[in-house]
Amino acid sequence: MPWKETDVRSERLEFVVRARQPGAEVAAVCRAFGISRKTGYKWLKRADEEGLVELAEHSRRPHESPGRTPEAHEAAVVRLRQRHGWGSKKLQLLLAQEGIQLSHATIERILKRQGLIEPKNRQSAATRRFERPQPNDLWQLDFKGEYRVQAGRWCYPLSLIDDHSRYLVALEPMASTGLSGVQAVLEASFQRHGLPEAMLMDHGAPWWSTANGHGLTRLSVGLLEQDIRLIYSARGHPQTQGKVERFHRTLDEALAHRGYPTTMEGFRLALPAIRQDYNHVRPHESLDMQVPAARYRPSVRPFCTNVQPWVYPSGGELFEVNSVGNLRHQGRQYFVCEALVGKTVWSRRVGDKLLVAYRSMYIREIDLLTHRTRALIEHLPE
Repeated sequence: MPWKETDVRSERLEFVVRARQPGAEVAAVCRAFGISRKTGYKWLKRADEEGLVELAEHSRRPHESPGRTPEAHEAAVVRLRQRHGWGSKKLQLLLAQEGIQLSHATIERILKRQGLIEPKNRQSAATRRFERPQPNDLWQLDFKGEYRVQAGRWCYPLSLIDDHSRYLVALEPMASTGLSGVQAVLEASFQRHGLPEAMLMDHGAPWWSTANGHGLTRLSVGLLEQDIRLIYSARGHPQTQGKVERFHRTLDEALAHRGYPTTMEGFRLALPAIRQDYNHVRPHESLDMQVPAARYRPSVRPFCTNVQPWVYPSGGELFEVNSVGNLRHQGRQYFVCEALVGKTVWSRRVGDKLLVAYRSMYIREIDLLTHRTRALIEHLPE
């Protein structure tokens, strides 16, 4: 069978780890993973040359595009579009007057590539919806922008929604996007509804950090310690969090219908009422006109106030992360993550690389020859 589509890079990473173990036979490992020896040796070579981080599929796009429209012609299309706002047929006539012969299809491709076609013209309705098969398989978490309230302050509604049922687990008015408030909302939700298997979030504070490459923060480390799988949406693609984004449109419509609150107290009154209506009264077309509460049930996984030590695979070596986020190995210090200060991490040697993991996730690759480290987000195989 081919690589598992759901987690291709993790599969390749585990293949390389197993194939590099002392005494391992590459052919046998290839058979275990259902791939050809040619494919297996390709990924071993890429891991050696480019590092374990670079095990994603390389683009098959050609390095050169001899048939691509000349840049001067493309610039003329953009210039005329911005000046007149016309479609491809009218632009084709103007371009011909300048001695540029392009087809309607070519002009359309240029306009799309340059982002010059209005969303209503280039976006079609989804023909298939995707959802997790069971409640609590995945929760989506996000802030709904910001609403101005009196005295120059802002309200940031925090939404937590179940992917399968669309059940709104939490909807809270927040005075900021800071750690303590979000942490309190999540812990209250976990105590009330149990733990999800995974959470989907964007690259925003306080669940993502730009300081360490893999985004771990004190909040996301806390989620890992509850054995919650972390999933981050693709940058610049809010549709990855489609259900929470769609709810935010519904939320804004509901607030507009009621009249936007002008105080935090107004939001504290409005949001619980909207959540109640959304979960128990408002039918959803995507749920065959059921309400979310009819399809949701609490998780059987309880919130743990006292986190238990993680049991790592046999072999490897344990390190304590020091006060600046480093571990010490063979007389050298290597950066791991500032959010893991005081935590114990586990490492596994793979050739000249050292893979560092915290609980269920590989988080760092250390090159023992160049002494460089790179961020890595991959889940350990179960």
